[in-house]
Amino acid sequence: MSQINKILLFIALIGFTIGCKTAAKSTTATNEIKPLPESYSTSKDSTTTASVKWELFYKDQYLKKLIETSLANNYDLQIAMQKIEMARNNVRFTKGALLPSLNGGISAAQRRFGLFTMDGAGNASTNIRPGQIVPENLPDYLVGFNASWEVDVWGKLRSNKKAAIARFTGTLEGKNAIQTSLIAEVAFTYFELLALDNELDIIRETIIIQQAALDIIRVKKEAAVLNELPVKQFEGQVSNSKGFEYEILQQIAIVENKMNFLCGQFPTTIVRDKSKFNTYDTTAINLGIPSQLLQNRPDIRQAELELAASKFDVKSAKAAFYPSFVMNGSIGYQAFNTALLFQSPQSLAYTIFGNLTAPLLNRSAIKAKFNTAKANQTEALLNYQKIILNGYVEVANEISNINNLEKLYELKNQEVYFYTQSTEIANDLFKSGRATYLEVLLTQRTALESKIALIITKKMQHQATINLYKALGGGWQ
Repeated sequence: MSQINKILLFIALIGFTIGCKTAAKSTTATNEIKPLPESYSTSKDSTTTASVKWELFYKDQYLKKLIETSLANNYDLQIAMQKIEMARNNVRFTKGALLPSLNGGISAAQRRFGLFTMDGAGNASTNIRPGQIVPENLPDYLVGFNASWEVDVWGKLRSNKKAAIARFTGTLEGKNAIQTSLIAEVAFTYFELLALDNELDIIRETIIIQQAALDIIRVKKEAAVLNELPVKQFEGQVSNSKGFEYEILQQIAIVENKMNFLCGQFPTTIVRDKSKFNTYDTTAINLGIPSQLLQNRPDIRQAELELAASKFDVKSAKAAFYPSFVMNGSIGYQAFNTALLFQSPQSLAYTIFGNLTAPLLNRSAIKAKFNTAKANQTEALLNYQKIILNGYVEVANEISNINNLEKLYELKNQEVYFYTQSTEIANDLFKSGRATYLEVLLTQRTALESKIALIITKKMQHQATINLYKALGGGWQ
């Protein structure tokens, strides 16, 4: 080997050594995943209601039909399905990158070499066929195939494929998370409608009672027992209640349109059974153990898959520092005359060669990509821990909420009972002249407010149970 060849080989070895050197490990904070508590504060359950299918959890037939409609028509869910399809295609793309690429083609060219070039001078004194000099304008026809294959020595392409698969599975979990939220939102809205229906009944009953009291006041005014003041005050109270009735009707229209939007349909009347509002069981729910959140909550599983994908991204980015080996080849028929194109073996042409390349001058860009992948991995880890913590906090909040609402509802129920009695007593006393009209006005207003508050408390109980079912991870099964 000559001295020049030795020098070139030495330079090449140094270049490959530099190219193969990976980036130094970046200093990242150690973020160990904190273990979940072994159980919820007051729960000894080993099974969780999250494993119950939504068709069994929700008993109302009208609500079930609305949920089915929303699952079929909701636009957010349809968008999620398209994201799944895009992720599936990305998996196909990364799988295809592992395989050789093969292309077939036909080409035709006309070439002319300058006479003062090596090719032109050589052609001028060379026979292309016996007795025939290479023509100055040389046609070139080719029919054949060419192939290229990057040998995945360091696992870069395999890591890309694994990351794509993890993200594809993550989109499935994302769709499940959207479905869980959608079902909870439909149920939430449904009980909001039932609550408004019951509020409307209460206000209409109250208007009838107030109108009856107003009639008595007018009679007493005509009999000169009372003056015009109580008449106006009672008329004002009736007008106020009627105005409240229209406010509730408007709220019903808004909530119905919200339900229609969730169901992906134009505004229409929502069929429902308002009698189920006060009979629906809001306590039959098993909490299970906190570790079950990792299996039942789609958002946690999606975050876990994103963390796995980010790890594969780091491996792929690290492999970019190593040399890449690409094999190329082509085979086909090539001739300067179409009549000679398929004569074999004279027109048979092929090439095969391999490239081994390592990055030298663009290492800063590769290092930046590697550091970005490391930062993304740390971000995915922190996000995973945050979502786990958030899931546990959501369950803990709803457990406390349900317990406190149960006690609050008992007190509100007693409050309604006492104020209803006080209204009846005030009316009787007023008729016999032993109570003033102001006492009647006050008791009627207070009784109405307490009944509305009782309905709102019951609605909050329903919604807290829905939120707990969702927080445990129920709804996507």
